[in-house]
Amino acid sequence: MSDPVDDLRDAVEEYAAVRDRVESIGREDVEAVSSAYRDVTGLLDRYEERATDWDDFEGYVEFQEKLVNLIEGLPDDLPEREAFEAADDQLHQQTLSAAEFERARSALGPAAEHADLLDRQQELRERYDDARHAVRRKRDETDERIARLERLQRFETVDLDAPLDRIRTPIERYNDAVNEAFEAFVHEESARTVLTFVDTTAQYPFVDYRQPPAPLREYITTHDAGTEPIPTLLDYAEYSRSKLGHYVDDPQALLSAVKTNRTYLNRLDGGPLEIAWPPPTAGTLRYQLREYISVAGRFAPEETVARLRSVRSLRRDDDYDRLRESAIARERLDDGDRERLRNDTVAGELEQARQKRRRLDGVLEEQQI
Repeated sequence: MSDPVDDLRDAVEEYAAVRDRVESIGREDVEAVSSAYRDVTGLLDRYEERATDWDDFEGYVEFQEKLVNLIEGLPDDLPEREAFEAADDQLHQQTLSAAEFERARSALGPAAEHADLLDRQQELRERYDDARHAVRRKRDETDERIARLERLQRFETVDLDAPLDRIRTPIERYNDAVNEAFEAFVHEESARTVLTFVDTTAQYPFVDYRQPPAPLREYITTHDAGTEPIPTLLDYAEYSRSKLGHYVDDPQALLSAVKTNRTYLNRLDGGPLEIAWPPPTAGTLRYQLREYISVAGRFAPEETVARLRSVRSLRRDDDYDRLRESAIARERLDDGDRERLRNDTVAGELEQARQKRRRLDGVLEEQQI
């Protein structure tokens, strides 16, 4: 695979050579000759088949008229005008064949060089743009590597082998308990009670329950079916309208409110009351647990709340921050990162990456057209 930096340097060098050649001739002259060349070769391409067809005299005459007008219309001081006149001489024959057209194109060779210069310049401009984009992409990739290595430096003093059960076990026990308690809450209490509970959590920033959709809330609070548990309502939503009529007073209202919000109801669980792993900072955990104790106490047994209090005691542990950093490291770092930390190579790799970025920045600044 080619090096984008070398590609950019080559493109700049070659572009400069072609540009200098164009400027030495004169850009206006090069463009004028190139335009005339394209006009003449375009005419040849369009009329060759007709002008060499003995049965198409009209096409032969039309071609000769257009060719005369085109050649005579060229400026007298046009560079390489002799090439156009030489091509014209090849085509002023009573009959024409493909051979005359081929000789005419050959006679246009000096003019073709001007057109080729402009084509080459455009080609090199596109190549330059592509090469510059590749270098910028390499620079961006290097920036990402620098950012990752800088983040990795944070973990240079972290004990990757620290025993985490001391903080993980109380958190997992609480999470299991709160999910079990919420599942029982949903199955045993009325949908109205459950959704009212969810409504109250809106005042707690750390408890991220999605609030009930308005049509569902209205139905649950205004119809007798709202006194049934959520699983019962979900079962009802699968009944036919005629069967459902034996259980609720307004089957269509239940179907509209419950069936269309089946996903929301099925996803109601204790997740918003779980403590994430790795856990938050001690300061955040303090405020989070204060809200969790208040909210979970509304539906969970005392045993679950007691497990929350055992988690709360973790933040006062002198080793909490150290163990938390170790947990974060284990979650975020891959095997390569851990190997770098163990071998103490992060600082060296970071300096190399920064040098590479400086070099790429320098190349982008220097290699311009």
